[in-house]
Amino acid sequence: MRLPLDTAIAEDKLTRYLLLPQARGDKSAFLAQAGYRQETASHLLRDLRTQLLPLEAQRLESNAFGQYYEIRGTLTGPSGVALPVRSIWMTEHLSGITKFVTLIPDTRRTK
Repeated sequence: MRLPLDTAIAEDKLTRYLLLPQARGDKSAFLAQAGYRQETASHLLRDLRTQLLPLEAQRLESNAFGQYYEIRGTLTGPSGVALPVRSIWMTEHLSGITKFVTLIPDTRRTK
């Protein structure tokens, strides 16, 4: 199945989580390999929408909050480097809104 093209992707999720260095679970260094930076978060937002969101989503677990999905794909960043990624998305049960949850390296697809 494919997720809606108008899926919500919060800019704060990018600038205050994915692209901000963290003491634990840091994803910013991984994304920096492809040229993604906090000051140019719009590149990551655009690439999530154009490179990942159109891909096939696999249904994962469901809990009290919503139904989770996974999209595996490749993000090619501003520097031209391609990163294999797993992205997690959720459709909320109460609102019906689908939103971006997180992104991690896809270790099954690394070289």
